[in-house]
Amino acid sequence: MNTIKLNMLLQDFFNEDFGDGDLTSESIFLPNDHTSGTYTVKSSGIISGLHVVQQGYRLINPEIVITMHVNEGDFVDAGTDIITVQGPVRDLLTAERVLLNLLQRMSGIATMTHRAVQKLQGSKTRICDTRKTTPGLRMLEKYAVTCGGGFNHRTGLYDTVMLKDNHIAYSGSITQAVEKVRAKLGHTVKIEVETTCLDEVQEAAKANADIIMFDNCTPDEIRKFIQYVPSHIITEASGGIDLSTLEEYGKTGVDYISLGFLTHSYKAMDISFNIQPIEAIQKV
Repeated sequence: MNTIKLNMLLQDFFNEDFGDGDLTSESIFLPNDHTSGTYTVKSSGIISGLHVVQQGYRLINPEIVITMHVNEGDFVDAGTDIITVQGPVRDLLTAERVLLNLLQRMSGIATMTHRAVQKLQGSKTRICDTRKTTPGLRMLEKYAVTCGGGFNHRTGLYDTVMLKDNHIAYSGSITQAVEKVRAKLGHTVKIEVETTCLDEVQEAAKANADIIMFDNCTPDEIRKFIQYVPSHIITEASGGIDLSTLEEYGKTGVDYISLGFLTHSYKAMDISFNIQPIEAIQKV
């Protein structure tokens, strides 16, 4: 994960939340009031976002002591304490909401991805994400997918060519679209072609696309189409696939299945953050 980019994101998130100051915490606690707090999961799943929490506290106050009790990608049961932090009460509470939001959402994505990966256990087919991410959070959401055992599809429009129906229609054909791209881009850029029928699959294969996607095709259609794809071309299934149909698609022999629901239809993990009350601190 790009730490410089992460810090920029966190700065924006913190500025949005507490602006010129935390009115509540600054009205109640003195600057030298210190305590400890614990993040506890209330539902089982895969943890993702520990690095984000760590960087967030470093931005708020580098003196905050952070103890991680689990690792990124670990499966944890409900009731597990995953992080303990020690420092000024003001700082711990000021950072709470932003960091909880990110940790809960990233862990929810990782957990959803893990469920999908488990459906294909023993298969050569890999699960990957899509660009159907929350604007501004793509880096974090795609990172969470990897914590759940999935793989990342292209990050954006800039790192892989994907020829969709509109690109192909305006270019005149799959062949012409591929030729135009190859004439302008270097040999390190991969070209993926979206196909929906056998004629398109055969044309994409003849044009020597690097990746052929079977878009909104049934498992039976994919089993038929994949026979016409040379072994050196990567295959991918996408569109209309959910957890209930995933196993059937995995049996088609495709290399990858890309799933938009990993990052747009997950349930955030339930995680709480609780600090020690002042009475407990005074007894220590």
